Amino acid sequence: MATLHEFVLHRPQSLGDAATLLAEPDARAIAGGTDLVTNLRHGLERPRTLVDLGGIPGLDNITMNDGALTLGACVTLAQLAMEPRVQALFPALCAAAKSVAGPGHRSTATVGGNLCLDTRCVYYNQSEWWRRAHRYCLKRGGDTCHVAPQGDHCHAAFSGDLAPLLLVLGAELKIAGTTGPRAIPLEGLYREDGAAHLTLGRGEFLAAIRIPAPRPGLRCGYRKARSRGAIDFPLAGVAAALELDGGRARALRVALTGTNSRPFLLAGTGELEGKAIDAAALAKLDKLVQKQVKPMRTTVTASNYRRQVAAVLAQRLVRELVQPA
Repeated sequence: MATLHEFVLHRPQSLGDAATLLAEPDARAIAGGTDLVTNLRHGLERPRTLVDLGGIPGLDNITMNDGALTLGACVTLAQLAMEPRVQALFPALCAAAKSVAGPGHRSTATVGGNLCLDTRCVYYNQSEWWRRAHRYCLKRGGDTCHVAPQGDHCHAAFSGDLAPLLLVLGAELKIAGTTGPRAIPLEGLYREDGAAHLTLGRGEFLAAIRIPAPRPGLRCGYRKARSRGAIDFPLAGVAAALELDGGRARALRVALTGTNSRPFLLAGTGELEGKAIDAAALAKLDKLVQKQVKPMRTTVTASNYRRQVAAVLAQRLVRELVQPA
């Protein structure tokens, strides 16, 4: 990796000051930096200004109000994974946080950073000299997506672990900006564009995540596949939230990560509501996943393998939620 380029680092003490600094051209927010600093060393980005959000009071708080959980964007993944109040209400969220990277990363990486993780591709996450030798790519510096050279769309994949679980839990976001805060559903943070997958405007940044109180009897979980048992990003990840009524699905939500340029809620699961989660229902789920995931050659693992893995993970997870050990 190359040495870091020169930049100015600011440490604002309020949301408003941070938003003002981020509204300047070529400014980037940084918290834990586990993703961004690696990209800087690879020369993938060269912002003139970095705005450290870690000193803003309250952004590292975990609070409970009427059963709803609010996470500051600078809560670390280690902090989230070990929080007893979260474990009591959302044990799957703690498990998902524990599954990210390794212990050293989790002690620094933040919830907000994981939700705003840059998209990844084997043609993009390389050193400067490697990318220059390959004439760069559509995501940075070039005009061709090497994954799909005949198209005009970047297919880099989003690989954050927390987003799918928070999607099935109905999380909402507090977005800070120069015009004040605004609230959006989590799915509103993303778009299907590997080169610009976040919808945040200039001067805006993620400040907090609110998860509504879980409905009685809600069962949820997260499963992922990766090349190694730790450190690696998911090749495919699946979250599910299930409510049962007399052995039938009262409600089922499934979300995926690692296969598309955004994490997304699986469409069509409403067709399984009111039905028993049997072999026929799981076969229907298999078809829904395989139809909607869009893995491309963004990793060294075959695309069709990742599609199959996503479908199998979804079926196994839902089956486990129906019949927990």
